[in-house]
Amino acid sequence: MIDTARPDFEALAAKEREFLQFDRELVGHTPTIALTPTVDGRTGAYEDNVERTWEMVRKVYDLIDSNVRLPGNRKIRLVVAPEIVYGPRSGAVAQTYYSTQGVCANIWISRSWCYSDELMSTCSGIGSSEWVHAAYGLNQTDRPGAVWLKAFCAAMDEKKKPIFSIYNPDLEDEEGAICDYVSERLLRFARCAATIGEMRGKNYMSLGSVSMGIIGSDVRRNIMSDYLGMGSVSIDMVALQGRIDRGVYDREEVDKAFDFFKSNFAIDYGEGERPMPNDTLLRECCKMAVIVKDLMTGNPRLADKAVGDAQGFRADVEYAQGNNAIAAGTQGQRQWTDLYPNFDLVESILCSSFDWDGFGDTRIVATENDSKNGVGMLMAHLLTGGVPQMFADIRTNWTPESIEKATGIDVRDVCPRGLIDKRNSGAAALDYAVDIFKLVPGGESMSVQGVWNAICDSPELQANLQKAACDGTTYMGAELTYFPGDGLSSSYCCPGGVPMTAYRLNVVGDLLTASVVEGETVLLPEAVIQHISECTNPTWPEGYWTPFGMTSFEYMSKIGPNHDANSFGLIGAEFITLCAMLRIPVDMHNIDEKDIFRPTMWDRFGGDDFRACEFLGPLFD
Repeated sequence: MIDTARPDFEALAAKEREFLQFDRELVGHTPTIALTPTVDGRTGAYEDNVERTWEMVRKVYDLIDSNVRLPGNRKIRLVVAPEIVYGPRSGAVAQTYYSTQGVCANIWISRSWCYSDELMSTCSGIGSSEWVHAAYGLNQTDRPGAVWLKAFCAAMDEKKKPIFSIYNPDLEDEEGAICDYVSERLLRFARCAATIGEMRGKNYMSLGSVSMGIIGSDVRRNIMSDYLGMGSVSIDMVALQGRIDRGVYDREEVDKAFDFFKSNFAIDYGEGERPMPNDTLLRECCKMAVIVKDLMTGNPRLADKAVGDAQGFRADVEYAQGNNAIAAGTQGQRQWTDLYPNFDLVESILCSSFDWDGFGDTRIVATENDSKNGVGMLMAHLLTGGVPQMFADIRTNWTPESIEKATGIDVRDVCPRGLIDKRNSGAAALDYAVDIFKLVPGGESMSVQGVWNAICDSPELQANLQKAACDGTTYMGAELTYFPGDGLSSSYCCPGGVPMTAYRLNVVGDLLTASVVEGETVLLPEAVIQHISECTNPTWPEGYWTPFGMTSFEYMSKIGPNHDANSFGLIGAEFITLCAMLRIPVDMHNIDEKDIFRPTMWDRFGGDDFRACEFLGPLFD
């Protein structure tokens, strides 16, 4: 029953404002996927199918429940219709229940024929226009699940409701486990749908404005809202400086962060006269990291009068709230970094899987407030169940010939197609100093989600990852010609042979597009690494990456701006599925056609991603 009691408005008005606590820092519903079984409603047919239909639902439930995670090692929610849907009223019962559960996606499941349009309530509607849908029909002969599936998908296409069709190429063993082909598509759909549900209603926090004229820094509010279902919040840099100057931060946390960096990292502050003493610089960077975190997701200690009195700041509930930001960007250059330390330490530690509080939920913070790269990082971060992401400059294209000419060393065996020197002064997560696939026993034969789930489940693996990342990283004083206000930049080299997917979101007018290219990092001889590093900047993290199926020059020529983002693992196919859900056309990729999974409606447009996305418009528009 729905509670219709009149609120006590007088009591609400008299209530003192407080910092409301939730089970996690970001406020919002846990992404929830509905599983909707369907059967033929005729007496006899219904009874013949009911038990085996529920068994299909159980298998799908257990598959997704066991494998799909959110950042922070959280599970998504799965809800099941109160009864099998076989007609308009049973469809309305399911819809009423789902409306109370915060559902963001639905998977229809059937082993048999059922009345796909007239009796399935697709007109009166299970699901809002923002839901994404999939349908799984069993490939068997006694009850034609394929007949229902084709009829149902055609009905959904006609009603302009995109639906992902899941049907095994070969006959399925109904008594056994779900076959690999179906499992892969069910999991991909669930991960992509959960990504959309997690982004929905959260914010991108723009700390500062445009950095050095970089177009990615221009936060397009309507694009955030229409394509991603996200809001955007603008915070002037004076808010950061004001909190530093007035001590509006938890000094105990800053002390903890300071001790963490002093104890765990080699730090090279640089030679000669520097803008500030070493410990002062480190402490300022730690203050910035703590405050950026507070601005993103809030901090109840800033609302605690006892803490404020003890530490010398005025407790303020509004300051404590944060901005419910699931991603952020820091302007940095130039107006800030000409005068104050850069954000390299801030971005690198907040983007990593650990900080001074240990292993935990990674944040997404984009260098130079490149919001288009930042939201791409967010998408990949959520798709992979919380894997940290690596923001990079696309620094230089090196061919084997140019490397041999510069160093005298032939590297054709390791990068015949050439390589991209990827390095960035800030938001490259420290995890990329480690090959996480080798960290996990058997990890080299696992998906990146499987590897990350194993790490999240094991305190020992978490400790090993943190130690390896810290041991492999040196923080170095900023290059003062770039950063007159100084700073501390993480310096490491990505291991070679790591599968890694590069991606980028682009804006053309009011159109959002995506690029996604799979490849791997390259293990170069030390002399070659030294030469390339000295050609660019040795104070920054570096990674040498080559794409599959194209030359590095082709990649550099066709990718959008000067920044891309990168994820452990080969997630290109999943990224394309997510873009189809959001109606973001993919302008460049190197994914095999057989691995691309889009709604059936795309076939009605001859597979043309741009035409299908234009016809439908952005998901949240």
